[in-house]
Amino acid sequence: MRVAMFGYQTWGHRTLQALIDAGHEVALVVTHPKSDHAYERIWADSVADLAAEHGIRVLLRTRPDDAELLAELKAADLDLIVANNWRTWLPPEIFELPRHGTLNIHDSLLPAYAGFSPLIWAMINGEPEVGVTAHMMDGELDAGDIVLQRAIPVGPADTTTDLFHRTVDLIAPITAEAISMIETGYTPVPQDRSKASFFHKRAKRDSLIDWTLPPADLERFVRALSDPYPNAFAYHRGEELRILKASVSRGHYGGTPGRIFIREGDGVVIVAGPEARRGQSPGLLVERVRTADGTELPAHEYFKTMGGYLCSDAKRLR
Repeated sequence: MRVAMFGYQTWGHRTLQALIDAGHEVALVVTHPKSDHAYERIWADSVADLAAEHGIRVLLRTRPDDAELLAELKAADLDLIVANNWRTWLPPEIFELPRHGTLNIHDSLLPAYAGFSPLIWAMINGEPEVGVTAHMMDGELDAGDIVLQRAIPVGPADTTTDLFHRTVDLIAPITAEAISMIETGYTPVPQDRSKASFFHKRAKRDSLIDWTLPPADLERFVRALSDPYPNAFAYHRGEELRILKASVSRGHYGGTPGRIFIREGDGVVIVAGPEARRGQSPGLLVERVRTADGTELPAHEYFKTMGGYLCSDAKRLR
């Protein structure tokens, strides 16, 4: 097929490589300029560099709304556009332009977790599986008919980093198989919009720990924000403290959420949960932390004395 590719970061890089390896004629690549956004500096394999290595014309765009881009796409006489991790909406004059339309590869099991950072949000919410969906683009973001979908289970100790590596390996086979299905004919599967969910871009505020949440939720929150993602954090004595590893405590502890309470094994228990005052629930056992200057420590070495609080505001209790 004669295709154009819209994509960015490692997801787009894997998609472009799949198109090249499958022998498709890639007429044009459209990608975003490099970004300083925290979530766009990681998994940042360059789509532009890969295209240049193969002599493919590259256009850098923040948004696809200029006459030059549309003219180039029309002149390319495309069979298909393939998109993965394109960060803005494509207008109908683009996604309807090729003979077979536009195929989008999205790293969630649509219709759930449309939008941004689906693996992180799915991990936070305790989903039993995640995956990748190939679907045809329409006028609503991540809402078009499904061509192909693959799922993987989420294990009890998995981090979002683990899930990234397993799902990104699905991109090449799904891209190749979905295009083959489009070429030979397939039955599109409409998304059940009653099951749809759409998530926003993540910012630093989204990694701040809420100690009133149940400890099991907080343990997943920490795993969801594993390196190299911006980690889960709170403030201690006015300084940011990142929580790198944690588990649910064995004992039950009561009091005010956020209280630095007691040693348990090699960790330190932080009182947590919506019913913490009753003392009938476990806390979060913090096992490893990273200080504001980047020093990584076992929790029992950082918390040399008990007492005080981990807070949601640097200016509050210290």
